[in-house]
Amino acid sequence: MTAVQVIRSEWTKIRSVASTVWTLSLAVVVTIALGMLISALSRSQFDSMPVPDRLAFDPTYVSFAGMSLGQLAMIVFGVLVVSNEYSTGMIRVSLAAVPQRATFLFSKIAVATGLALVVGICTSFAAFFLGQAMLGPHQARIGDPGVLRAVLGGGLYMTLIAMFSMGVAAMLRSPMLSLGTLMPFFFLISNILGSVDATKKIGRFLPDQAGSRIMQVVPRADDVPYGPWGGLGIMVLWVIAALAGGYVLLQRRDAQ
Repeated sequence: MTAVQVIRSEWTKIRSVASTVWTLSLAVVVTIALGMLISALSRSQFDSMPVPDRLAFDPTYVSFAGMSLGQLAMIVFGVLVVSNEYSTGMIRVSLAAVPQRATFLFSKIAVATGLALVVGICTSFAAFFLGQAMLGPHQARIGDPGVLRAVLGGGLYMTLIAMFSMGVAAMLRSPMLSLGTLMPFFFLISNILGSVDATKKIGRFLPDQAGSRIMQVVPRADDVPYGPWGGLGIMVLWVIAALAGGYVLLQRRDAQ
């Protein structure tokens, strides 16, 4: 099969699996709905905030509050795209049809990444505009300095989360094992390392903590040694490492 045929095949697989469509839909709904809710609450409480909190208020970042749960759905999407074939046994058929394993893996990742990027960018813009509408007089505008970068960055962040999950799933192959690794990593280990003084310098280089900097417009009063694009670059390195690991193990293992 040619690369174009493999890409078409992978697109058909993604469209035909209901779980992947539902996870992307859930990512959109949760991200936007929670962002609107937090934005509305922030507006109602703004006048009672301490002065330092009002000065550090980042209306753009507030509208992305739903990303914390939205990325959960993107993780599930990334895992299912890769590991579904292992759990059903279809991987043997797929590799028999496409013996070039690099073509097989990266065609799958390319199709899923393109879909995640479209969903991520649309979700990020919708979350921003609807969140700002909830903030009323405290809202930011898309033309304000740094805002467009943050909104585009939100879509890139969601896409990279999905790609990282694809790489981990390619290494672990099992959907349960992949989710059992990724969920604690992002929602427990990362938060602990980022909150404890002794480990903050390590936590700031984890993919979610570094990548989320791209969505911030108002600088934080901390000593993080990188800016928004530097943080996104660190996240990209994590993604490359995960995908490279998945490729190497796919080449070395049998189709089980």
